[in-house]
Amino acid sequence: MLYLNEKDILKIGMNWDDTIDSIEKAVECMKVDDFAQPIKPYLRYRDLTNRIIALIAFVGGEIDLAGIKWIASFPDNINHGLPRAHSVVILNKSDTGEPLAIINTALLSIIRTASVSGLMIRYFLKTRPMENIKVAIMGWGPIGQHHYKMCTEILKDKIDTISLYDLREIDPDTITGPYKEKTIVAKSWQDAYRDADIFITCTVSKAPYVDEKPKPGSLQLNCSLRDFKVGILDYTRAIIVDDWEEVCREKTDIEMMHLERGLQKEDTKSIIDVVCNNCLKDYPEDEVIMFNPMGMGVFDIATGRYLMDKAKEMGIGQELE
Repeated sequence: MLYLNEKDILKIGMNWDDTIDSIEKAVECMKVDDFAQPIKPYLRYRDLTNRIIALIAFVGGEIDLAGIKWIASFPDNINHGLPRAHSVVILNKSDTGEPLAIINTALLSIIRTASVSGLMIRYFLKTRPMENIKVAIMGWGPIGQHHYKMCTEILKDKIDTISLYDLREIDPDTITGPYKEKTIVAKSWQDAYRDADIFITCTVSKAPYVDEKPKPGSLQLNCSLRDFKVGILDYTRAIIVDDWEEVCREKTDIEMMHLERGLQKEDTKSIIDVVCNNCLKDYPEDEVIMFNPMGMGVFDIATGRYLMDKAKEMGIGQELE
């Protein structure tokens, strides 16, 4: 059994086109029902803002693995110099259940999250080719920083500017890469939001704050799920989810839209509709597209498969008896 930690994953490096491809393969398996994924449970105790979540899934096709991600999210950790999230993924052979790998790092989850966003950007630009793209990222923790890396790699010279905003002061030394000169640290979320073609939330916000009209024709990637007030429904009906049953709970923006504005499953499209049914072409070009991903175990397993295969190919990691 192969053991990989964060140092191993960093040695492998991040090829965002490849990790996005792995997410796309998982979506294709979902389309033909070659997957299994029970609703993930949340373990809470004492301080109920903390949670430990189990994401259990099987993915068929060429991924052909089952497994579990056990991820602890403790938002106050950042005030104590600790990572907000800690995560372990176990990958099992689909036919015998034998454990093949343990991947002990929250970096897998971060790569998965940014790669799902990358897949949405890929399909958004297929239907709406753009140049001079203005990107905005809310939150400059690990998820925000890896979304920045993903966007710069897949958008490259299509980027006009990337605006960043965080409640905490952003250290300029944390902004690296060839697009640093095109990167702006905004004074407010509004300054970043109002003209963004691609707006990405990567915060730990406990309450929604985005209450303004988005730029027409923009892509809103609501990764942190608790940033938009329900009034966003006044500006778009192009609401995309990864999985309705997963995302319409835990006081997410989608659940609030459901409870307060009557949003129903049939009012939304899924990531399967985007990738396999090309549903984005059915919306007018000035329609705002809003993607709300709760996070799915199938994507963790697909990302784990990619990292395990790359580690074996490169001779990285430790074989356990």
